[in-house]
Parts: sequence; structure tokens; C-alpha cells
Amino acid sequence: MTGIDDLALARALHVLGVVVWIGGVSMATTVALPAVRRGTFGEDRVAAFHAFEGRFVWQARAAVLLVGLTGFYMIERLDLWDRFAEARFWWMHAMVIVWSLFALLLFVGEPFVLHRYFPAWARRDPQRAFTALHRVHVVLLVLAMATILGAVAGSHGWLPF
Repeated sequence: MTGIDDLALARALHVLGVVVWIGGVSMATTVALPAVRRGTFGEDRVAAFHAFEGRFVWQARAAVLLVGLTGFYMIERLDLWDRFAEARFWWMHAMVIVWSLFALLLFVGEPFVLHRYFPAWARRDPQRAFTALHRVHVVLLVLAMATILGAVAGSHGWLPF
């Protein structure tokens, strides 16, 4: 790229994508899903869930694609492949694992499993269905936040191991 530091641009887009993606997961996990579980948005919890999920899923998919493309670009451009052979760069593995989990969930699980089976379960047993969905989101959010913390700390030499 002429006149633009391609790595700085890739890093900035990568961070932007992570902020949109994991920020949205945080909002869904800590605000929206608990409100849906309580019935704050009305009796039809499935409709309430789809109201915010349907809008955010496309943002999340775009952000996950952006993060994947920029992450791969930076690994290739900086020739960081050897880091995957060393345990001390565990946060590199964690980034790929978390990215892969979310990509699988957003592009396969959400359209082919969640939309097919979740609505019937949620109408039959809303408390159990939304509790399970919320727990999955909590686990994913904790994994993502631990990965972000490890990646930032590790890439700046803060982690001693």
C-alpha cells in the first residue's frame, strides 16, 4: 500500500472488529438476554430475542469476518506462524480458537440450529431455554475477555510465560 502503513491499518481494523463483535456479545450477555429472560420486553420472549438478535447478527458476522481476515493478514505479513508451535504464545492459539467458535456459531449454529430448534424449545419451556442460551453466552464472553486480556498483555510482553 502506498502512503499507508498496511500493518497499522490491519491492526486498527482488527481492533475495531473485536470491539464491535465482543462489545455486542457483552451487551447481549449482560443486558439484553437477562431482560428477555425476565420478560421485560413482553410475554413473547422469542420475538423479543429475535428483535435484537436479528439486528446484531449481521454486525457480528461482518466483524468476525473482518477480524479473521485482518488477523490472518497480520500473521502472514509478519510471518508469525512459528508462534503456534510455542506454548508461551498461548494467546495466539486462544484468539484462533475463540474466533473459530464464534465463526462456527454465527455462520452454522445460528442459522441452521438456533433458528430451527430454539423457538419451539423457548415457547415450550422459556425459562430453561433462555437460561441455557444465557449460560452459553456467559461462557463465550468469559473466554473472549480472557483471550483479549491475554492477547493484549502477551503482545506487549507483559506475560512472563
